Amino acid sequence: MTALLELKKVTKNYWDTNEKNSRPFLFAHITATIQQPERIALLGKSGQGKSTLLRILAQLESIDSGEVRFNGLSTKDMDTRAWRMNISYVAQQSVMLPGTIMDNLTTVSNLHNRAFDESFARCLMKDVGLEHLEWEKQAIDLSGGEKQRVALVRSLLLRPSILLLDEITASLDPQSKEYVEQLLMKLHTEEGTSFIWVTHDAEQAKKISDRIWYMEDGELAIDSKTEQFFENQSLVSSVTL
Repeated sequence: MTALLELKKVTKNYWDTNEKNSRPFLFAHITATIQQPERIALLGKSGQGKSTLLRILAQLESIDSGEVRFNGLSTKDMDTRAWRMNISYVAQQSVMLPGTIMDNLTTVSNLHNRAFDESFARCLMKDVGLEHLEWEKQAIDLSGGEKQRVALVRSLLLRPSILLLDEITASLDPQSKEYVEQLLMKLHTEEGTSFIWVTHDAEQAKKISDRIWYMEDGELAIDSKTEQFFENQSLVSSVTL
């Protein structure tokens, strides 16, 4: 059976080597496989390279050695645009494109020569609690939380197989956070959407994931079922989020 996503000995070196670094790489030999749709929480203290790993998986940053495969195809064998249609990255700090909300939502359709699915877009906007917004409003005038959710909807309009989520609810109020969590869980259940979600919130990790990846000291130190990870109190007490 062809794996959905494979990471084989993925290594990223530091840009600069200095005395403070005890090793020449940010992380090395990251190896993991997603065989079927899964919900993965990517944990670890700051500075372990979690965001960099997501950007590598999205082909937004290069690797120094190793290989990433999607449905059996290497990044070297697949057009970058096609890759990003299937594996979509949502940054912690949302970026709004010039123009209106409508301009932002239709961007993915224009870039990938797809018809804009307005009905789906409106459903997504409702699911994240933004149904009240007028789409002719300038995106720059949105609040930070609104921008974050519009950016998420913009990525979801591609209907990607895998979502790479970099602390996307860290700046949201509790209600908006709940909306986003519920939507992504629903997409996983109904459409088989996988996600790899960087979070420093242990309760969120318990809630949204069925698998934990924990990065420490330049490696993927733990790859465990979520339930097993949090049931092992000695393990949980030894890790830092």
